[in-house]
Amino acid sequence: MPTSSEQETGLDGELSFENALENYLNPDFGDLEEGSIVKGEVVRIDEDNILVDVNFKSEGQIPAGEFRDLSGSVGVKIGDRIDVYVVRKNESEGTITLSYEKAKRMQLFDQLEKMQENNGTCKGCISKRIKGGYTVDLGGVEAFLPGSHVDLRPVPDMDALVNQEFEFRVLKINRRRSNVIVSRRMLLEEERDSKRKELLGTLAEEQTVKGRVKNITEYGVFVDLGGLDGLLHITDMSWKRIRHPKEMVSLGQELDLKVLSFDRDTQKVSLGLKQLVADPWQGITERFPTGRILTGRITNLVDYGAFVELETGVEGLVHISEMSWTRKLRHPSQMVKVGDEVEVVILGVDQDKKRISLGMKQVKPNPWEIVAEKFPENTVIEGTIKNITEFGMFIGIEDGIDGLIHVSDISWTKKIRNPAEVYQVGDVVQAKVITVDQDNEKFTLGIKQLTEDPWSYVPSRYPVGSLVEGTITNITDFGVFVEVEEGIEGLVHVSEISSKKIKSPSELYKEGVAIQAKVIHVSAEERRLGLSVKQLKEDEERKKPKEFRTTAGETGGQTLGDFIKQATEEAQDNESGQS
Repeated sequence: MPTSSEQETGLDGELSFENALENYLNPDFGDLEEGSIVKGEVVRIDEDNILVDVNFKSEGQIPAGEFRDLSGSVGVKIGDRIDVYVVRKNESEGTITLSYEKAKRMQLFDQLEKMQENNGTCKGCISKRIKGGYTVDLGGVEAFLPGSHVDLRPVPDMDALVNQEFEFRVLKINRRRSNVIVSRRMLLEEERDSKRKELLGTLAEEQTVKGRVKNITEYGVFVDLGGLDGLLHITDMSWKRIRHPKEMVSLGQELDLKVLSFDRDTQKVSLGLKQLVADPWQGITERFPTGRILTGRITNLVDYGAFVELETGVEGLVHISEMSWTRKLRHPSQMVKVGDEVEVVILGVDQDKKRISLGMKQVKPNPWEIVAEKFPENTVIEGTIKNITEFGMFIGIEDGIDGLIHVSDISWTKKIRNPAEVYQVGDVVQAKVITVDQDNEKFTLGIKQLTEDPWSYVPSRYPVGSLVEGTITNITDFGVFVEVEEGIEGLVHVSEISSKKIKSPSELYKEGVAIQAKVIHVSAEERRLGLSVKQLKEDEERKKPKEFRTTAGETGGQTLGDFIKQATEEAQDNESGQS
């Protein structure tokens, strides 16, 4: 005997005509409110639409696009019971408009409101970047994520977060405007505070901890220890010298670190990386004794020298002055570059200051010692002029060593203002070694020293009181220079020109004129020959009275007065005759 339900539906499971007619005429049929969500059954699926029976006079038609997923397939099948949203209905016509998407959207808003009330979280995918933040897909509802709520700190690459899924906290919902605002930063803050509280209870000095690099500066690295940041200073990163922390770490890298100090009041943590390995400077003096020769690698160049890595964590400095015996370097790059393998000698080790002084030139013999032995003072050598300056000429002696012939050592007698007046680069000259100074690395030569100094015989040739004759070569305000022989000049000082006052020697003399003078001073050491025209004239005047007396005796007693009177009369007669 069929049950009541079987009587209603019939044996084939479909509504009987009587029951269908009864339901159609039943006033409760179609009692659906617009704007509500009701259950419906999928009764037909075609390419464009899906029919859903919600117990109304007719089935509701919903576009198939509301059911398609990203692959294009419809996510329902005939017979599925689904929630739909009643958009509108027409009782007179018996038609109804439904929406599957709106039902899902309203249900999602209900869930979001509950999450907001209960301080819960929701998952979402950042779909795109917009002005002021991002759009987040919450599975049917688009929410706004402000830029200030993305992370605990500003994000360096905003585009890198697009298409990534995160947990969010709902900040605000406006169902009427379909607006939802979410925050990721609030969850991160809560997580950080929780981890910080846990970390503060266990953190201690000398403890080894794990952390993630979150920021890199010139002076160090900030490391997230899990709710608390610590500073890894650049000096605590490696036993060797590094110029920037980026040489050792990168953003996001996980590190094992040692807690060097921890202040609970300020919550400041100082971290160390190099402290996790043994200090390579322990026992350094035994491993690197003074005088030892070894090979190292150039790691850094500075103006004052080059740093050489001797072993991992141990570097020494080759000062620029210790690079070459002969070359005057302006910068270490003139000899070496970073990465070069070089031989060095240990010059000194300071374990306390962690400093090692190295030398490169000491690996080879000092060429200055060889030159000093090979070319002692007074040795005559021959060399090629390599360079000429105003103050002298450089002559090539040995590889890397030049000798200097100063302009004053070219000639005993000639006044040479610039060696280029006499010589040019490439000329081969002979010279005598004057000095070889190994300490100051100076090698001086002289050309004039090949011959005897002509001034050495000037005192004997021109003794004081002797009479000399020469040609005026130069006239100055303080006197007249007179060349008495080639290369030997004497000076007639302005005070020795005349007993009368003169404004300038040029009033009386011209260059190229020959004059006579008396030697009043001579010094070979000072290379000075003092002359006087005034004293020569005075000597001549002193001789005149004697001549006059001799004449008077011969003429029968004519006096000097008579001579002057006679001379005056003759002068007057001459003037009248000329007139």
